[in-house]
Amino acid sequence: MPDADFSLALCSTLAAWRYEDLPAEVLTMQKRCLADTLGVIGGAARAASITELNARLARWEAGGRATGLIGKRRFSPPSAALANGVAAHALDYDDIHDAARVHSGCVVLPAVLACAEDIAPVSGRDFLLALAVGTEMHARLGLCAHDSLSQGWHPTAIFGAMAGALAAAKVMRLDAERTCHALGIAYHQAAGSAQSAYDGVLTKRLGAGFAARDAVTSAALAADGLTGTPHALEGKAGFFALYMQGRVRPEQMTAGLGHDWRIAEYSLKPYPACRCNHGAIALGIELHNEGLDPANVAAVEIRMSRANWTLVGQPYDAGLDSVVHAQFNAAYSFARALIDGRVGPRDYDRPAIGDSAVATLAAKVRVLVDDSVPHDAMAPVRIDLRLADGRRRSVAGNALKGGADAPMSEREIQDKLRGCFEFGMDATSEAADRLAETVFTLEQAPDAAAALCTAFPGT
Repeated sequence: MPDADFSLALCSTLAAWRYEDLPAEVLTMQKRCLADTLGVIGGAARAASITELNARLARWEAGGRATGLIGKRRFSPPSAALANGVAAHALDYDDIHDAARVHSGCVVLPAVLACAEDIAPVSGRDFLLALAVGTEMHARLGLCAHDSLSQGWHPTAIFGAMAGALAAAKVMRLDAERTCHALGIAYHQAAGSAQSAYDGVLTKRLGAGFAARDAVTSAALAADGLTGTPHALEGKAGFFALYMQGRVRPEQMTAGLGHDWRIAEYSLKPYPACRCNHGAIALGIELHNEGLDPANVAAVEIRMSRANWTLVGQPYDAGLDSVVHAQFNAAYSFARALIDGRVGPRDYDRPAIGDSAVATLAAKVRVLVDDSVPHDAMAPVRIDLRLADGRRRSVAGNALKGGADAPMSEREIQDKLRGCFEFGMDATSEAADRLAETVFTLEQAPDAAAALCTAFPGT
């Protein structure tokens, strides 16, 4: 376990960071993640839970100092962060650090945006710096608590409240002591179970919003002088000991901090489904492009790591009529990819998730643990097929599209942004391009939050 005052020392380091400390490649990746997060928020405008959540918040709040981007509603900052965080995570299309297994934009951006509107104006440089603080620390928390998913935690949510609070504290210009209090208050609220993903229910997408809401509340209360534990991470009942039972690598929090940037390791997702499905999806598309006839498939075995299997390995049950179940199901994802040769947002929505041809093929798929790969490996996948004519076929992959080994092209990133806005909001390509231009010149904005909210499609 780390020394006493580990949390305060970490917060002191973060409080001293300046925009000029961010390397050009880190800023570029942070901007890509920012544009991607705004895109998937727009793509989720009609997703299950979004309309209901926004209507509930609107009934409770007649106005506020921050913007819920879907519909440009005015909410209190915590409620705006909740609404935007849920939308950013709803399609499961948001950025991810594969090794840390955290989606960061869906927590960090909503928290920073809400706080920036509350204390406006915040310059684009300060806005990007705050995003970098939260994104970097979210990844490092996930790498530190490397076995959290196996313990049943939802890494995005449970680490997100704390990482988001550090980002919110940065945008609110809190000193080291109050930043540490924000971290402590966030730790007091931190939660997030993976059971929602296992059960295919909508609370899976709520977790990111809860974390963003708690991050805003934590930083604001710390700014007002409320105190949180100064030993949120290292205390005897702190995060490392209590939540993680000591199964942590504390050095991951600080090793190379400010020099070796985890932000550069983030992936943008080419498919709107759990990242654990992506290897199987890519191989399904590959087989489709080779001309494999789905009607000639008698049986399929998909082998992946134990951690991936835990999330996406159960049989597909079309009778559940659950979008989340489809998003977290390798059998459905592979079947859809093999039949159609592509996977997009409409394929994880009704009526597509009940498609009889896909359900029939998915019923022939077994997902198995491959004990030959590390239990928490994200990328490796092997697919063995038995064909109706007696032939057998095997394919394998060890890299995921969108990651450092196989990055999306600038054209693919642009097409994803445009596609999300068209799918969710019927917005034009020109509207998506205007938002992208705002993001990639954000350091010039005197009021970053106002610039982003204005550029976001809708009224």
